[in-house]
Amino acid sequence: MSDPYPPIPHERVRFEVMRMWWRDLLFIHYPYAPEVVQALLPDDLTIDTWPDADGIQRAWVALVPFEMVVGTPGGLRLPLIGTFPETNVRTYVRGPDGTPGVWFCSLEAGGLLASLTARAAYGLPYFWADMSIDAGRRATDGVWRYDSTRRWPRRRTTDGALPSHHSVVRIGTPIADGDVSDFERFLTSRWGLYSRFPSMDAARAFSVYAPVDHGCWPLFRGELLELDDELLDAAGLPEPTGDPVVHWTPGTEVRIGRPRRASRAGIRQPSSVP
Repeated sequence: MSDPYPPIPHERVRFEVMRMWWRDLLFIHYPYAPEVVQALLPDDLTIDTWPDADGIQRAWVALVPFEMVVGTPGGLRLPLIGTFPETNVRTYVRGPDGTPGVWFCSLEAGGLLASLTARAAYGLPYFWADMSIDAGRRATDGVWRYDSTRRWPRRRTTDGALPSHHSVVRIGTPIADGDVSDFERFLTSRWGLYSRFPSMDAARAFSVYAPVDHGCWPLFRGELLELDDELLDAAGLPEPTGDPVVHWTPGTEVRIGRPRRASRAGIRQPSSVP
């Protein structure tokens, strides 16, 4: 594949399992030593790296709070239960065939039903949480606040607390589509997700891949004003060092395809088929 992070999906989703809208989303990316993050992955996935400012290859881990709107295939939005805040800890990997994608270390969600459904259908490590997004300043100075405290399952941090997240960001200047850097595409042009279906017999556990189809993010630069996070610790990661890379986006529509067992069948080429 000539471009592993193209502006269009590797694989267009023709038969969606669900439709989503990811809104008012904050990306906070930190660099890590690749071996540190690789230790959290199943054996058939490999950490995807990008060099830092010093030219050292790094794994990149993101804190991603946003508002989730869930719909049915075809785009019918679910009333009442279909809109809730979410906060993800995610990193970037390649599957057995080299296909790039996202690996979620954890996903906090303000909706219990959605958490249970995603755990069962995709094997994703969802946690039910008390969450909020401060919308009070949307029309004034562009400052957003995100808060979360885990409720269930009650996996705790190393000091025994229930993990929480608090961040405040000021939205900066927009980034024109033609000005999105290769590094920013590495962080955001991700057209699939990997997860692991566990088993009582560890030898029977296997990784799955689901294609993800969405529009290009309308990216803005962001200034992180406050951060108090315990989700990285709860995911088994050490405290990050250095300044984070921060972006914000009003969001986009997302279509999720059927999960399938990750294999060595070969990377699918980008397609322009709608």
